[in-house]
Amino acid sequence: MIKTNKTSSACCKQIALKDRPLLSPIQAGGLSAVFKVLANDTRLRLLHALVRADELCVSDLANSLGMKPQAVSNQLQRLSDLGILRSRREGNSIHYQLVDLCVRSLLDQGLCLMEEVTSRESNQRPVNRAYKENGSC
Repeated sequence: MIKTNKTSSACCKQIALKDRPLLSPIQAGGLSAVFKVLANDTRLRLLHALVRADELCVSDLANSLGMKPQAVSNQLQRLSDLGILRSRREGNSIHYQLVDLCVRSLLDQGLCLMEEVTSRESNQRPVNRAYKENGSC
């Protein structure tokens, strides 16, 4: 489970990444499992919708993504199992909220990385791209 810090507005960090010991095989496996859950386009869209709105019910999430509520509910369960969402029942509706601020930061960093890579690729000359594809440089 991802460690959360609910009293702070920033992602909790105990030790800077560069100062941490090299990941053990067990830690690497755990991190890989977290990334596998997050590496799904529907779940990423759900997380982004929750970041934007703070809290949404299943039907509102389904409408915003153009999906059936049952399909959204299944994806939300995967994220809940990871411990990054909180749910509450209000009548017949279940409302979800992102509670792990590290995930919000990770989503933001991932979008930033994607935009930077896209920007670099579009600014490269065709010759450089050919070298990169052939493994040269």
